[in-house]
This record gives sequence, C-alpha cells and structure tokens, in this order.
Amino acid sequence: MEKVARLMKLQKSGVIAVVRGASKEEAFKASQAIIEGGITGIELTFTVPEAATVIAELKNAYRDHEGVVIGAGTVLDAVTARLAIMAGAEYVVSPTFDQATAEICNLYQVPYLPGCMTISEMKEALKAGADILKLFPGSAYGPSIISAFKAPLPQLNIMPTGGVSLENMAEWFDAGVVAVGVGGNLLAPAAKGDFAAVTEVAKQYAAKLTEIRGG
Repeated sequence: MEKVARLMKLQKSGVIAVVRGASKEEAFKASQAIIEGGITGIELTFTVPEAATVIAELKNAYRDHEGVVIGAGTVLDAVTARLAIMAGAEYVVSPTFDQATAEICNLYQVPYLPGCMTISEMKEALKAGADILKLFPGSAYGPSIISAFKAPLPQLNIMPTGGVSLENMAEWFDAGVVAVGVGGNLLAPAAKGDFAAVTEVAKQYAAKLTEIRGG
C-alpha cells in the first residue's frame, strides 16, 4: 500500500522539480528553495555529487512535511536504484527504461518512472510494472502526442519532462498527463547562488498548477 500512497503523492504534487547542481550544497539549497515556493515533488538527480547523501538529508529535513515527496533521478542501473532507495528515495526516475532497475524498484515497492519515447518502449515499461512513464524529452513531441500514445494504451500515466514551461504547462495537463517534470528555467538562478529567485519561480509554477486544477 505504501507504493500506492507514493504514487498518489506524486500525482498530487503535479509539478516535479528535476534538481541538478554542481555541489551537494547547491542541490540541497535549491531543493529547499523549491519546496518553500510550493512545489512538493523533488527529483534529486544522480548527476549531483553525493546524491544519495542529499536525498537522505532532504528526507530527514522534511520527514514531518506530509506532502513533500523526495525521489531520485538520472538513475541508470539497478545498483544506483538500490543506493537511492536505501537513502530514502520514494520513487526512482530514469532517462530510459531498464529492466533490472524496474525489478529492484518492484522488489522494494518503490514507483519506477522510466523515460520512454516510443509506444514500444511504453508497452515494455508497462509490462515491467512501471506505473508512471516519463515522456523524455517532451520537447521532441509536444502536448499533442499524448492523445496519440493513449489511443492504443489508454491506461498510460504520462509525465513529460524537458520542454515543459509556464507557458505550455496547461496544454500538457489538458492533453491528459498526470504530472510534469521541470528543471532548466526553474533551477537556473541556483547556479548563481540566487535561491530566492528559485523560490519565486517555484511559486509561479505552483500558482499555475492551482489555476489549472481549478483551485
């Protein structure tokens, strides 16, 4: 049942921040700034130095914040997936589908969100137990592709990442996605140490999500 609860938290979060950074300190502070801005989904990528440590620190810092969901991104293999899960990752995201990673996530009942670009990849990911599929890069298609994918596979739960912006976010949700992944323009100020600006951009995304959901 914990896996179902985590999936529900991901869907409720709606906007998942893909957090990268040149150092563990930058990534941690950026995550804090994003959560302060109202985005509750954090995907801490394994391109961040000492990523597992950052995940553990974020989990500890937000253990009493019920809505916050901390996951691991850019997970390329099962070894890294287990490392992330042991650090406390509540979900695992990959840029591509990997069978061994799917199996380790299923073993620990942790949602696995593999990156897929074709209907064949999506079918294989569904067969392996993936509940939400990451359309990556979303910029290669655009919102109109969602209905084309869902025509033969209406049971698909899709989260586009790459190419999602404040300007087109509503189009993606109107097309039927369950969540969106955002990174570039949200994290850009963090590289300059301007975490207050990160919070302000996060607030804009959170407000847009509320508007889209009619609340």
